[in-house]
Amino acid sequence: MEELIEYILQFGNLNKQQIDLIASKATALKLHKNEYFSEAGKIPRQVGFVMEGVLHGCYYNNKGEEITRCFIPENNMAVDYPNFEANSASAEYLQASTDCQLFVFSKQDWGELSHTIVGWDSIKHKIVQKCLYQKSRKSPKISQDATTRYLEFLENYPTLTNRIALSQIASYLGVTQQSLSRIRKNIR
Repeated sequence: MEELIEYILQFGNLNKQQIDLIASKATALKLHKNEYFSEAGKIPRQVGFVMEGVLHGCYYNNKGEEITRCFIPENNMAVDYPNFEANSASAEYLQASTDCQLFVFSKQDWGELSHTIVGWDSIKHKIVQKCLYQKSRKSPKISQDATTRYLEFLENYPTLTNRIALSQIASYLGVTQQSLSRIRKNIR
């Protein structure tokens, strides 16, 4: 819980009573590897904070291949926020790449924080902006060569290479697993 509170306090000041209220609304959730936090075709119903493990955001193309768009490691919020707020079905999945432990807020509890804590909307807005910025900044640019994309992946996610499946990294980079193996071999 301490990590969650520290994360939130980056975006604004809260007193002990407000912090206690936030802590009382958060519930623990364990996800096993490959379980979904949220699914395409369903309305996202919760906001999560990753305490331990890694989630990845993905969708399936018209050939049924999984396309990984982002990774969400520890100490980051996990939510498909535009669809969460709009009460509309998501087009993507948030899936556990490893076993995960999260603190989650239901839509109702997340909303109650806005009605109860003065200044929560400002904090919430900053959290959402950071999430959206990280998601857009970390997406690889297909115009770059594959080696450059892999090096940027290593820079953006330095702790993930030995924790998640190579197939997910390859999908994220837009290359085959064989190409990724070649790239990794060439830069060692």
